[in-house]
Amino acid sequence: MNRTELLELIANGENSRVEFKRDDCHPDDLAKEMSAFLNLVGGTILLGVEDDGTDSGLTRSREEAQQWVMSVARQNLQPATTPVWGCIATDGGTWIGVVELLTDSAGKPHKAKRDHAWVTYIRVGSTSREATREDEDRLYQAARLVRYEVKPVPDTGSESLDIDRIENYLRHVLKRSAPSRGDAIGWRQLLLNSDLLVTMAGRVCASVAGLLLFGENPNRRLQQAGVSAVAFPGTEKEYNTVDEERLRGPLVSMVSRRGSVVDKGVIDRTVDFVIRNMGSVAWLEGGRRRRKKALPVDAVREAVVNAVAHRDYTREGTDIEVSLYGDRLEVISPGRLPNGVTVEKMKEGVVRMARNDLLKEILRDYGSIEHYGMGVRHRIIESMRIHNGTEPDLVEQEDRFLVRLWKEPSRA
Repeated sequence: MNRTELLELIANGENSRVEFKRDDCHPDDLAKEMSAFLNLVGGTILLGVEDDGTDSGLTRSREEAQQWVMSVARQNLQPATTPVWGCIATDGGTWIGVVELLTDSAGKPHKAKRDHAWVTYIRVGSTSREATREDEDRLYQAARLVRYEVKPVPDTGSESLDIDRIENYLRHVLKRSAPSRGDAIGWRQLLLNSDLLVTMAGRVCASVAGLLLFGENPNRRLQQAGVSAVAFPGTEKEYNTVDEERLRGPLVSMVSRRGSVVDKGVIDRTVDFVIRNMGSVAWLEGGRRRRKKALPVDAVREAVVNAVAHRDYTREGTDIEVSLYGDRLEVISPGRLPNGVTVEKMKEGVVRMARNDLLKEILRDYGSIEHYGMGVRHRIIESMRIHNGTEPDLVEQEDRFLVRLWKEPSRA
């Protein structure tokens, strides 16, 4: 980092990636900010800058400041880390310490010492706060120490799963045999082996993935299991809507022996909602009026499937949002991208990591997900280019991921 970049950071103020701190703060305060950045996607602490952006400078020598920062990073963090240290002189002759925190999923959650306890912190906007139990669940999941999708759902069991739908999956999707309906032990063992059932304190429960995929009534125990779909008449959210629907139930459809859908799940019903409300575009070709759907169905389906397969299900009470406007479709999935996944990698089709492996594998069995992570590149980006020459927007925001498909090229 050079002086120009430093001054730009200070001018922009504190945010989710930048924190101002005096270098005479308590070591626990510095460790708190370090923990919060490490548990997000990294960040920079500027030592010698007041909360209002005033350049007060280091109160100790550069060498002492560096030793102090490294000592805090080793002794007041679990696991210990080694930040990148730098020192930059300002125009006023003072020195600013630059502490850059780099992160990877393996160390999460990072805990900071607070008196005699170890506390997990997260970054929310321009502040750092103590993590909730749900926040810690997400961090353990990011480190792949816990698979949330195979956690047991209390007060559920095999009766919470739609055995007809599971048998349909086995016979008509996987093309394999299923136990007879009277073979309770065989069914139980099969569902345990496939992680659709799991054990908790000696009791058999449905897993999160089991309920999401094949649940009789997933939302009874998982409020986040569903899609909120709304069609607006114009280009902004408003009270008046063209159509709206809260889509609940199992994610997957039942299919016939030949593969046609006979009972639609949430994914197919969501795609139907978009098709029903997306409208069409018309143009003249050789004196004849041509018309086609405003968006390619392949791109719509891929956006919906990705949201369902990769969303962060630890964020309870938050639906996937599907919003249709006069000029675009937006699909919003709760949670940031899994660690190691970037928008650039998605565009190139080199993504191999998934947050919800079991969901991904079963949706792949249904043909909803491509085998080599090329769905975004092929089914969204290339489909949109062929359909109307537009580029989709793939945007990672603070706590959600947005896919935006445009109905027509910009006329600006």
